[in-house]
Amino acid sequence: MNKLEVNNLDLFYGENHALKDISINIPSRQVTALIGPSGCGKSTLLRTLNRMNDLVAGVKITGTVAFEGEDIYADVDVKNLRMRVGMVFQKPNPFPMSIYENIAFGLKAQGVKDKKVIDQVVEESLRGAALWEEVKDRLNTPAFGLSGGQQQRLCIARAIAMEPEVILMDEPTSALDPIATHKIEELMDELRKKFTIVIVTHSMNQAKRISDRTAFFWMGELVEQGETHQVFNNPQDSRTQGYVSGEFG
Repeated sequence: MNKLEVNNLDLFYGENHALKDISINIPSRQVTALIGPSGCGKSTLLRTLNRMNDLVAGVKITGTVAFEGEDIYADVDVKNLRMRVGMVFQKPNPFPMSIYENIAFGLKAQGVKDKKVIDQVVEESLRGAALWEEVKDRLNTPAFGLSGGQQQRLCIARAIAMEPEVILMDEPTSALDPIATHKIEELMDELRKKFTIVIVTHSMNQAKRISDRTAFFWMGELVEQGETHQVFNNPQDSRTQGYVSGEFG
């Protein structure tokens, strides 16, 4: 079953035609990787999936993006959409508050006041992000005291706390060392059991390791998509072949 379906999507930043007639299905509870060289449109597409591009001046979008069959560019509650389709950014961006409050913030903003409920969600979210054992004795210390990899897992925990159905990840490990990257990849393997994940990555090895499906973008076009092993081992387009073999990119 598809969680998200994009059909005939065009996106313009002013005169710049950034996405050109994109159609792609995102299956439920799988990891879909978006790959391609810098500036090819993969992060732009990611941000259309929860309407983050609404925040950019001069954007024009045509086509449809359906989330569980409902067009998100029709009359929808964007705040609710972004809770259901969470986002983890390239650089860890914890709030300037304690580890505990980073997770509790969204719940409190929703009006949750019961401390027992908040405590439970904080613990469950940190466990879900494989961070609980590392921070359980310092929940009230500043989040900025965590390492980069821990901060990124905290941001994932913060997203999980809102009980999303989809987690969008925009190069979540590009600022991390190999050990922290490995932990995030292990975490994604666990998260796919509950969540639909869409990840933008510059690392083809990462896409091969963690994704079920891969989509290759080139100059605003979706060139090829399919099962990850097929895209890497038996690409159908010469541009895909050139990119995955390292000839260019």
